Amino acid sequence: GPTQVLRKNLRRGVVLSTGSFLVYEAHKLISGFAEVHASFKVEDVIEQADYLYGSGETEKLYHLLVQHKNSDDAELLWRLARSSRDLAQLGSTSAEEKKQLTYDSLEYAKKALEKNESNFAAHKWYGICLSDVGDYEGIKTKIGNAIIIKEHFQRAIELNPKDATTIHLIGIWCYSFAEMPWYQRKIAATLFATPPTSTFQEALRYFHMAEEADPNFYSKNLLFLGKTYLKLNNKKMALLWLSKAKEYPAQTEEDKQV
Repeated sequence: GPTQVLRKNLRRGVVLSTGSFLVYEAHKLISGFAEVHASFKVEDVIEQADYLYGSGETEKLYHLLVQHKNSDDAELLWRLARSSRDLAQLGSTSAEEKKQLTYDSLEYAKKALEKNESNFAAHKWYGICLSDVGDYEGIKTKIGNAIIIKEHFQRAIELNPKDATTIHLIGIWCYSFAEMPWYQRKIAATLFATPPTSTFQEALRYFHMAEEADPNFYSKNLLFLGKTYLKLNNKKMALLWLSKAKEYPAQTEEDKQV
């Protein structure tokens, strides 16, 4: 009769609630356990992060690392800075998110530096992220930050002379100052007692150094070797490097653009 049905339902209700209670207790146990062991697991997170980075899993990587944004580990923090920046660069990221992520990445890189001043990658990503933030702050800030950015790149190379990407970035820095339009030079002159300058020869030296450190490591380095030789009116060498850039096996979006 109706009372039997009611009793059955009540019983089922009790079973369900104890079931979910057990799940909840288990969850509490597991998350508590994770907190206790957090200090030993940094290596595991980094290993997992590097695997995801190598697989091009940009979103998964960010979600893994952002859970550790309060970490004291510079290795974790610079990876989080890089990962936030990579997520910001994705076509699917909205303009608002992109801006937020760009500023976040600078915070993470800054924190990485505070935790370990002798971590080369922290210097490298601090320089990159500071440059990105400049895109939102206008040309005056961008030029004003230029010297700080270059100093961090140079510090990164002192700490790790084999890091071809950072050497390439100093090349880009030199190239952009060498081709700086007159109105930007005027701004630079108001900001600095001696405004930073560079030449295409200097840029070329860094692009070649990067290539020596790690041959064929990056399509954009080949492209800029070609572009710099063009600026120096050496068409023969320009053709050599631009051909290499053109033949580079395109794996990333950037390679395709190159």
